Amino acid sequence: MMNPVIIKHETIYKGKIFDVTLVAIQEGGAFYEREIVEHPGSAVIVPVFADKTVALVKQYRHPAQKYLLEVPAGSLAQGENAEAGARRELEEEIGVQAGKFEKLTEFYVSPGFLSEKMYLFLATELIETKQNLEADEFVSVERLTFPNAFEMIRTGEIEDAKTTVGLILAGARFGFSYE
Repeated sequence: MMNPVIIKHETIYKGKIFDVTLVAIQEGGAFYEREIVEHPGSAVIVPVFADKTVALVKQYRHPAQKYLLEVPAGSLAQGENAEAGARRELEEEIGVQAGKFEKLTEFYVSPGFLSEKMYLFLATELIETKQNLEADEFVSVERLTFPNAFEMIRTGEIEDAKTTVGLILAGARFGFSYE
């Protein structure tokens, strides 16, 4: 199988958080175009306290047109190291620093049209500092046990994919099974 050949790569929208490019590709004798949302990636953190509760943030998400309960996360700056971004986002959104960070996995969000890769970390040995929200961030912090969070996934109260993945992987580290 031959690798696809990029014929054209044109930015059609330049935004603050992401760009959109139009890419023309030739593959196996076929020619096609794709609109790609170019995103620098995101850091996702599952902060687990000594009592084995996990901190989530509740915030309004306009595309969903409702408040969602999510693990803390945020876009990486261009060229920013994923763990550095995770540490920044953790303190910004939750108001804690972590003595220990462990990368659990990394994954593409929706690779059919979006280049964003999420880097998922488990944060433990948490030390409370101070929340440092950006001017347009309005979040409340909620702490849950893993069994409660798993039940909220099953009932549809937690609908965010990165949160579901993060909670299931982190919960397993502490002996909690989603089943």
